[in-house]
Amino acid sequence: MISAREAGLIACRQCARVWPRGRETCGRCGARLHSRDHHSLQRVWAWWAVGIMCYIPANLEPMLVTRTLVSTQQNTIVGGAIEIAEHGDIPIAAIVLFASVMIPVSKFLAIAYLATTLRRGTIQSAHGRTTLYEVVDFIGRWSMIDVFVVAILSSLVQLSVVASIRPGPAALTFALSVIFTMLSAQSFDSRLIWDDARDPDADPDTTSSAAPADLGPDSAKGRSA
Repeated sequence: MISAREAGLIACRQCARVWPRGRETCGRCGARLHSRDHHSLQRVWAWWAVGIMCYIPANLEPMLVTRTLVSTQQNTIVGGAIEIAEHGDIPIAAIVLFASVMIPVSKFLAIAYLATTLRRGTIQSAHGRTTLYEVVDFIGRWSMIDVFVVAILSSLVQLSVVASIRPGPAALTFALSVIFTMLSAQSFDSRLIWDDARDPDADPDTTSSAAPADLGPDSAKGRSA
């Protein structure tokens, strides 16, 4: 089995169009073509670190501030989920905890694992790591459920001086954390996983390319000659 690179092909990471290797820009979307992004891990760790720094205050600061005539209540993500559970809505509380705590923490761990295994190796197959990356890239946006709920409640529950719901400071930091982790996942060049699986010590830039896959019969005769 040979890779697309060894077959003399390169794919655009924006529109997935395949071109012969050596072309600099994609003829479909105009994006720059590069066989491997050797600086991708630097961006992955940079976005990952910023996401962590935003996620910590997102769990410590209030996500929702509810004001009434007689009181003001502030709820963090976990505190709000606990209060929902105390009112008997355990499935909803479980969904909030899963989307706002389990998914973000799992993303941080998965991205760190994928980036680390490119340097230190792992017993997991390249196919398994690629599947893990695709899952992380797909579910990243669903962590915004808390932000959506706060936005909807803030727009609907505005009863003048009687009651009002406002987003707390955690709403901004949580949204930024989700955005930064999504950027971290998108910065990861998953093609490096397969290079690492084929030969961890080989330099991808020096890999010899095979002849293009669409050679005609005349070219085959020329090679045999």
